[in-house]
Amino acid sequence: MLQMRPSCECCDKDLPPESDGAFICSFERTFCEDCATSVLGGVCPNCGGELAPRPARSPDLLDKYPASTQRIYKPLDGVQAV
Repeated sequence: MLQMRPSCECCDKDLPPESDGAFICSFERTFCEDCATSVLGGVCPNCGGELAPRPARSPDLLDKYPASTQRIYKPLDGVQAV
């Protein structure tokens, strides 16, 4: 099951589960739309894979399967997040 992490790994921006501005790679690394497109060019800095829009989870399933609360923040060296 998708973890739906709560923040951008690059700039630490909040990304609630209902956000349509979250992008993920196949390893569920999570980034905001600004970082995914402007800073990272659509490529995950961790695995080199494509960043794609994170799918939504319906509200009734969020009650049963809540989003993750684990924040991962790993700013990129020498890169200024937008």
